[in-house]
Amino acid sequence: MNPNKSKQHRRRHRGMTLIEIMVVITILGLIATAVGVSVMDSLKAAKKDKASLDIKALETALKLHYTKTGHFPDTQAGLGALVESRALEQLPKDPWQNDYVYLNEGGRPVVISYGADGAAGGEGDDADISSTPANSQKG
Repeated sequence: MNPNKSKQHRRRHRGMTLIEIMVVITILGLIATAVGVSVMDSLKAAKKDKASLDIKALETALKLHYTKTGHFPDTQAGLGALVESRALEQLPKDPWQNDYVYLNEGGRPVVISYGADGAAGGEGDDADISSTPANSQKG
């Protein structure tokens, strides 16, 4: 048996060096970061889309309430009147777990989500999403 051949055989089966392991971990970290960034952007867009869909559903329930009662709820009664008139089973929360805001502006209903910050105004993720096209911001 050749002693050099035995050393070569052992070297091939020793495993990975520390540098090789560090390179693999670094590459996996970079991949995870890239995936995480793209998923976060998609999640933010999905929350805005959900808020818009919820507002449309609330508008439909408001129209049903109007058909049943002959008027939209006043601002003080709010969206709770939709549950009382059985136009909705329960009131949804916006994607940021805040209540939707309802205003009756001269007989015209307006439903608003204040966005991620839960306060009026804002830009980007904090922008308000409203049922009125002039006030609706998606950016």
